[in-house]
Parts: sequence; C-alpha cells; structure tokens
Amino acid sequence: MAAWLPILTFHAIDGRRSVISFAPEVFRSGMTKLFEGGYRTLGLLEAVDCMRRDIPFPDRSMVITFDDGFHSVYQEAFPVLQRYGMSATVFLTVGEKAVVKAADRLPSLDMRPMLSWGEIQEMQQNGIAFGAHTLTHPDLTHLPTERIEAEIGKSKAIIEDALSTPVACFAYPYGRFDYRSREIVRQNFACACTDRLALITAHSDPHSLERVDAFYLRSNWLFDMMLTDLFPWYVKVRSIPHHIRRAFQFGPKR
Repeated sequence: MAAWLPILTFHAIDGRRSVISFAPEVFRSGMTKLFEGGYRTLGLLEAVDCMRRDIPFPDRSMVITFDDGFHSVYQEAFPVLQRYGMSATVFLTVGEKAVVKAADRLPSLDMRPMLSWGEIQEMQQNGIAFGAHTLTHPDLTHLPTERIEAEIGKSKAIIEDALSTPVACFAYPYGRFDYRSREIVRQNFACACTDRLALITAHSDPHSLERVDAFYLRSNWLFDMMLTDLFPWYVKVRSIPHHIRRAFQFGPKR
C-alpha cells in the first residue's frame, strides 16, 4: 500500500508545440509501460474515499484526468485506455447552451476541435467518468460571486442532464480558486482538482487536490520516471519553479 498517489492531468493529446499538448506516441508508450509495470487506475472518487477513510492507496495506482474536453481525448487517448482497462475523469467546459444534442460539440477552446456529446456518451458507457470545468473556462478568482455560482452550478446541471448521472467532481479553470469559489464548489461537488504540482496524500484537501501536469512527463524518459523511486522527488523538485512561475503569472488570490 502507498502513502501517496499521482493524479495525472492531460489536456490535448496532439503533436502541437503547446504547453497543453501531449504527444500521442508518448501517451501510448507511457500507458503501455505503466500497464506492463503493474500500474492500474483508480477512479477519482475512489482515491478521495481512501483519503477520507484514512487508508493507504493501492500500490502502483494512479488517477488519470483530462481537462477541457478536447476531441483528441476521444480520438487518441480513449482507445489506449480501453486497451488496458484504464479509467479516467474528463472535465468538460460545456458552454452556456442548456439543451444539448449528440452531434453538438463543446465550444472550441484554443482553436481546437472539442468532444461531441455523442462521443461523451459513448465514453461514459465504456467506463470514463465526467466532471465539470465551468461553462466558459474563466479564472474564477476574477469574477463576482454570482457569476462564480452560475459557472459552477450550471455546468454541473448541464452535464447531469446530458448524461443522466450525478456529477461529483470539478476542476478549477487554470487551477485557480479562492475562498469563495472553493466554498461554492464544496457545496456542489465531492472533490475538486487544482494545478498544484504534488502527489496527493491522506492530508490533501478533497476540494483542492494536487495533480501532476503531463507537461512534466512530456518525453518517454520523463514518463518512465513514474516507474522508479525517483518520481516523488522529481515532482517535489519541479513543484518549486512551478509555484514561483504561477505566482508571477496570476499574482495573489483574492
């Protein structure tokens, strides 16, 4: 049993030169090596349940998440996850349209094609979970409280109506939150993910969970580090410049 667990964060699975891109061939190779190395996935709620019951995480386990809802998740990642029986949670930025159809796609982010609701429903039927990532992907710390409530609550309602299932997980856009947004999320969801670079432990806050962004695993040799005892140390070292860079990028939270 393990005292820590990585929650991996991916965005787009494509070959673009972008901080949110992750090469499909590295994803395929990395997941194959993890599977062959005995790694298995936990659902995000399963991991949170271990935290709340104060029990160790299963050895060689991980949580996989995808933010935003890019079409490449269906095209590139979903077949790999299916091949190895892996689960994942996809956080959707759904837009403000209350009625959705199978052919409708999520509003485009970063000039990329997004998932359609038909693809989302297919993935759900095959073991992929979905969480909310707001309506329009704003920095919640810069919004009035009424708009925060709408971005969070309405996104949850749209997904629940489209998929006919409760939505218990949330991811803060840009990983950013303040007291107001965290409290609104706490009232609506069982857990929430940030961009804080760390491994989760029994002491992690379920509504501000740390993750390991795939940007820090973007080559085969970096991904392979997950299979070694160096991985927790690597994450800890990389978290220092990450924290400093984010502080300068966004400034203090209100």
